[in-house]
Amino acid sequence: MGVTLRSITRENFEAVITLEVATSQRDYVADNLYSIAESSFHPTYQPRAIYCGGEVVGFLMYESFHHNERPPVYNIFRLMVDRRHQGRGIGHRAMQCVLDEIKAQGPFERIAICYVSTNQVARDFYASLGFQETGMSEETDEVIAEIWG
Repeated sequence: MGVTLRSITRENFEAVITLEVATSQRDYVADNLYSIAESSFHPTYQPRAIYCGGEVVGFLMYESFHHNERPPVYNIFRLMVDRRHQGRGIGHRAMQCVLDEIKAQGPFERIAICYVSTNQVARDFYASLGFQETGMSEETDEVIAEIWG
C-alpha cells in the first residue's frame, strides 16, 4: 500500500479532523483542527493529509523560512497517524514523502524537527530517518534534531 500526501481540501477536511492518536500520545501532538486553523494565519505552514490505500490515515504539517540569498530552512512540527493505523510503517513512509517533497523544492539549508526529550520512540524514529540531535529549544525545552542540506 502506497502512502501519499495531499493538501487539505473540503473533500478531506472532515476525515482529517476526526483522526485520533492513542491516549498515551495525546500530550505529544496538537489537535488537527487547531493545526489546520493555525495554518490559515501562517502562509508558510503547509498542512498535509496522509493517505494510505486511498484512505485518510494521518496528518502532518511543516513550514519554510526563506532568508535573503540563503537556501530555505524547513521545520516539520506536526505528525500524527490515526490510532487505528499505527504500527504499519505509515508514519515512516509519510516522513519520507515530506522529506522528498521538501527536497524537490530545491536546495535547503536544513530540515528540523522537535520532540519531547523523554519520548524515546520519537528519538529512535527520527534518528532512523537521518535526523541528528543538535540541541534543545529554549522556547519549548524540546530536543531539536536536523538534517542538513
